[in-house]
Amino acid sequence: MVGSDSTSPPSAAVDAASPTPAPLSSPMENLGPISASIADLNESRSEILTRIQSLKQDLQSWRSKLDTQVKTYRDEMSELKISLDVEAEQLRSEFQLLKATLQQQQEDVTSSLRNLGLQDASGDVTEKPNTMVEVKEEAVTAEDKAPAEEEINKPASE
Repeated sequence: MVGSDSTSPPSAAVDAASPTPAPLSSPMENLGPISASIADLNESRSEILTRIQSLKQDLQSWRSKLDTQVKTYRDEMSELKISLDVEAEQLRSEFQLLKATLQQQQEDVTSSLRNLGLQDASGDVTEKPNTMVEVKEEAVTAEDKAPAEEEINKPASE
């Protein structure tokens, strides 16, 4: 009696392990929620596409405004560059004129110094560029002035 156990037959064990399939609902019942979801998705898609179109238009408008602004700034920069070049050229001209004037004045001073007898031992006026001439003032007494004034007041014929 080996086969007469108190266990259930093997076919009964298989039936207990697998659940019984649920009865299929009708296809019409499932279409209602699915069609509502599809309608929501279509509406959402439509809204997203509208928003994308709006963003594309905004971007195009922004690019157009930016291009206009860049062109305006470039034009202003060109005008400022031209103005700066003109002013720089004017300054160069003024500096050249100033340099020529200063050279002429230096030549005049050199000539005046020669005429006054302020020459070095070789007979040339000593020129030192970019140096200052110091003038020492000494007290002049009335005795020192008298002979100098007499020579100045002498007639040229003597």
